[in-house]
Amino acid sequence: MPLKQLAPGEMTADDLRDWCSVLNDMTAADMPAEPRWRTDRLRDYLTGSLPDDRRFLFMDRDADGDLVGHASLILFGGEQGGTGVVEMSTRPSARGKGVGSRLLRAVAECAKANGCRTLAVEVIATTPAVGFYDRHGFSRNVVEQRHLLRWSDIDWEKIEHAAGRLAAGYRLEYHAGGIPDRLMDSYADVKANLRSSPGNVAFVPEWRGSAYAPALRDSFQTLARRGMRSHIAVAIAEPFGNVVGLTELVVSAQRPTRADQYDTVVAPQHRSYGLAMTMKARLLTELRRAEPQLVDVQTWTLETADDVRWINAELGFVHDVDWYDYQADVDKLLARLSRKP
Repeated sequence: MPLKQLAPGEMTADDLRDWCSVLNDMTAADMPAEPRWRTDRLRDYLTGSLPDDRRFLFMDRDADGDLVGHASLILFGGEQGGTGVVEMSTRPSARGKGVGSRLLRAVAECAKANGCRTLAVEVIATTPAVGFYDRHGFSRNVVEQRHLLRWSDIDWEKIEHAAGRLAAGYRLEYHAGGIPDRLMDSYADVKANLRSSPGNVAFVPEWRGSAYAPALRDSFQTLARRGMRSHIAVAIAEPFGNVVGLTELVVSAQRPTRADQYDTVVAPQHRSYGLAMTMKARLLTELRRAEPQLVDVQTWTLETADDVRWINAELGFVHDVDWYDYQADVDKLLARLSRKP
């Protein structure tokens, strides 16, 4: 059965079940301690995207009709136009049979046809995906360290103490699902620091940091449409009531036992007051009530971000594995793929 490209909305219930099955088989083989995916709101997860972005899906089935691999390609619009992000999974029993290369070729051809010049992918350092992308000419640009905070190991007395240590002249607010309009402009201003200072309290891809409030509204709405619950703590400077620090975390319906830490950033003139530590601790106390099913929280930092690692260690995060950010030029990737048998 030939490899098939389809739009997210075209997926059948069987497609969704099979998509989830491949993810979980791969997870069991490569990272057995990782939480398994659920089909809960999986269609929403695959369908939802920002207004300027486009998503393409690819499914590869064998002669018996069994799904052996799949891929997702997101093509960014706006300022990040020309860049795409790939997520690709192959069933372990089908490895070594050309499934990954077929999917990658289909992704690259689709990317080129839609004006994409660069493809990016995240790879867990301990999995076979590292060798696959190395062989196909991807360049490793960034190494990030993943840290896990296991819910059962949290010292809640210490966390609650840290959450209450707030410097004079500041107050904290917690918000679920997004940010109220009264805070949106100053929130966007703080996020803009991610562009100018990627070594700040957290490193994230540039497209995640926006200084444009409407784009942030779109981001929060897109997360909700995808079945991803946002939890946010902000530091407010008195007496003006402006956001000067923020930390974001998301819990997905598709993997509800794990929370993903997103951005944590403090405006430059308000650093050295311990706001990052206080905000992150406060957010954990809110999660304890709002998401009682959680098993752990994951976060990523650059190897050089000593200040981030110190904060994470104080809260109980432990480094468990590295992640590699790879990139490839689309034209060079297609040329390389065309030379392979």
